[in-house]
Amino acid sequence: MSQGSINSDLAKERQKATFNVENLSVLLHGGPAKLKRKRYIENLVCEDLFYRQLKPWSYCSIEEQYENALIKHIHAKKQIEKHGIKDRNDLMTYRVSAFPHEADPIGINTSMFIPALEQQGTEEQKANWLPLAHQETIIGTYAQTEIGHGTFLRGLETTATYDPKTKEFVLNTPSLSATKFWPAGLGKTANHCVVVAQLYTQGKCHGIHIFMLQLRSLEDHSLLPGIETGVIGNKFGFGTNDNGYLKLNSVRIPRDNMLMRYSKVLEDGTYIRPENPKVTYGVMVLVRSFIVRNAAVFLAEACTIAIRYSAVRRQSELTPGGIEPQILDYQTQQYRLLPLLSTAYAFHFASTNMTETYERISQQIEGGRLDQLPQLHALAAGLKAFTTYASSAGIEICRICCGGHGYSHASGLPKIYVCAVPGCTYEGENTVMMLQVARYLMKCYRDKQQGRSLPGFVSYIGESMEKKSFMGADVSFTCLIKAYKHRAARLIEEAAKQMQSCIQAGSPAHVAWNKSSVQLFLAANAHCHLFCVENFIDSIRDCKVDSNTLKVLNEVCQLYGVHGIIENLGEFMQDNFLTGQHVDYLQKKMLTLFELMRPNAVALVDAFDFPDHKLESCLGRYDGQVYQALYDYAKMAPMNQTEVHSTYYKHLRPLMSGNSKL
Repeated sequence: MSQGSINSDLAKERQKATFNVENLSVLLHGGPAKLKRKRYIENLVCEDLFYRQLKPWSYCSIEEQYENALIKHIHAKKQIEKHGIKDRNDLMTYRVSAFPHEADPIGINTSMFIPALEQQGTEEQKANWLPLAHQETIIGTYAQTEIGHGTFLRGLETTATYDPKTKEFVLNTPSLSATKFWPAGLGKTANHCVVVAQLYTQGKCHGIHIFMLQLRSLEDHSLLPGIETGVIGNKFGFGTNDNGYLKLNSVRIPRDNMLMRYSKVLEDGTYIRPENPKVTYGVMVLVRSFIVRNAAVFLAEACTIAIRYSAVRRQSELTPGGIEPQILDYQTQQYRLLPLLSTAYAFHFASTNMTETYERISQQIEGGRLDQLPQLHALAAGLKAFTTYASSAGIEICRICCGGHGYSHASGLPKIYVCAVPGCTYEGENTVMMLQVARYLMKCYRDKQQGRSLPGFVSYIGESMEKKSFMGADVSFTCLIKAYKHRAARLIEEAAKQMQSCIQAGSPAHVAWNKSSVQLFLAANAHCHLFCVENFIDSIRDCKVDSNTLKVLNEVCQLYGVHGIIENLGEFMQDNFLTGQHVDYLQKKMLTLFELMRPNAVALVDAFDFPDHKLESCLGRYDGQVYQALYDYAKMAPMNQTEVHSTYYKHLRPLMSGNSKL
């Protein structure tokens, strides 16, 4: 954390906290040893003068952002080796600290390319390629999305046709819409990729499979014959990453370049299908678990910036003639920020649960047990969509809550936002993800109707539930969970009945699905919301912390549940499960929770333990010296390095003298 003079208002905020911040930080980061390790690694980056000498991101052109990112990556790799950092979480901590809200152009090699080889390759293939990929002799990317096809994988057009005469696959881009588009690092960085393509052998298409493809020479980085690639142009963000396109013209690769751990093509072209095609979901689920974690972190960072700034910023007056109050004292500011803070905590615990579930179930998959894979896939798709929607919207609210300064890159919020918002689209567009969850829920509903038991979290579907809430003024956790379960179960049942009604009226199943898709979406959204609420409650019930910390966590959790109902009242009141009296209880409880949480607001964001160099925010600095930081940031601007800018001589002076040429 920043050292030196602490803003007096921020210092007072920390003094009046009712719990020990360190205890909560220990809980959030998995124990004292893990928290200590995290801080040690972050400090390696913070104290490394190399990173500070680079031109600030916000003052760089796109090409400068990309080049600086490569320079950072090379330096980071050396430092990682120097300090012997090998653990996956430690590596992630270092890289996130070195690349705050920036995409490492070689990062896709670690996050998707290597996992694809590990999970889909045979032992021989892994032995051939993984050492080179880890050394970064091979720099890989994951080429799936096409210019005309994204989330709908079955619609991908790129082809891989097996030629038994030469024992090779012939890769082609058969149309403009089949051009690979968006893969990270594809434009100028990667020299290899795994290509997702439609497999053709013996005159038959066997659907999408994964193939290893060398893109560029390892001698001079030139493109190999039949390959065209380049960057896709400037984007909303991610300037550090050379997202690219790829066109293939009869590119031949050896038969062994098809990743064949599960499905195979024999030398004569015979296709051997996998025992269960869904085993290939592994990389997809892993990446979505990363996205959920990032959504939680991005929202927590935005809340940290907005709440610290709201404690420092004084404006207007609450008492006539009195001193300007901290804007965090305004109830309207609390109404915008404190529910987002509770959401960030809810998403943290949801992310932790999902990661643990993935690690447990992936081990079962490795052992050949696939029965829990559908539940894992639905959880990953649903939480990916639910958390990225809420996180992106929440970051924007945090920016607005910072007034005009929130619009400046000095706030750090625009950079967080452009890093967070693509999560709504990549690795599965969110509406499509929710409809995938809905498809799983419809299957669960049918199974329940047919008398079969349901696994784990979905067991509430089809159960007999109370028709009226017994919620009292205390708004207990039990009543909150019942309300969320009732809402989700009702919406799932209504979506199923709507589909059945369409089918009975003569609509084919696919037409009935489309006609019911809004209700299906709402059902899936309610299911994910229920998961986050119930998981938050379960997580703090099971956590081992002191009583003061637990009391504060209960308040944060209760606010998350209460506010979620208030924001979606129609869905809870539609069948009269909740009444106007219940709404009155909820609204009063929300305002009471604002008063309870207000003294702890700064301490609650401090507990996330984000170092200043990671936030990169003048407004969210730990020391609260906001205005000096804003002034220093302005002084650094390239246009301020000369008193008279060059445009004066080129344009302004001729204009002012009347000699400008129109």
